[in-house]
Amino acid sequence: MREVLTYSRRGSRFTPRQAAGWAAHQADWVIPDEAVDKPGFELASWWDREAPLVVEIGSGIGEATAALARTRPEVNILAFEVWLPGIADALSKVAEAGADNLRFCGVDAVWSLEHLLGPGSISELWTFFPDPWHKTKHHKRRLVTPPHAALVASRLAPGAVWRLATDWAEYAAQMKEVLDAEPLLEGGVVERWAERPITRFERKGLDKDRTITDLAYTRV
Repeated sequence: MREVLTYSRRGSRFTPRQAAGWAAHQADWVIPDEAVDKPGFELASWWDREAPLVVEIGSGIGEATAALARTRPEVNILAFEVWLPGIADALSKVAEAGADNLRFCGVDAVWSLEHLLGPGSISELWTFFPDPWHKTKHHKRRLVTPPHAALVASRLAPGAVWRLATDWAEYAAQMKEVLDAEPLLEGGVVERWAERPITRFERKGLDKDRTITDLAYTRV
């Protein structure tokens, strides 16, 4: 049976700016897919220091990622993004921000949480504007589901926070229902996280008069 994924693959062609960003920074900041498959792969080895690990699922073109990496130099940040042109865009933004504490990975985030990250290893998780898969028949592909919530909760350290945001009211309601039901998490709808920059994607939602919902859940 076909695997149910939380994303769809998009085009991989780079613009000249993306190609330049990729050429300049890919070797330093992108974990190659093939490296993950090698025996003995150790995620921590991709940073030259030990530090709390922050994970972002779906970094897009890196607007929020780069800004938050600049203001959080004391943590290591791992950003999952399957769209390579998005990573290429983000590399330039990270360089412009002067941040070097961030690594990108194009491997499926759910698989990586299960196989690459150990229990209690994440100090904070960001999921900003995940694909809402708004058609009912596609809801099974949403990132926030009971099995995924349980997996995330197991990977968060006690006291760690999962921050989410969406511009789809129906998805926000589902997120709250699912996360409220996860026994290892406590939280709910919160005021907008002031540190999260307003991205081009968020502005599009606001232009369409959609309400932005922020949620935060803490691992108990």
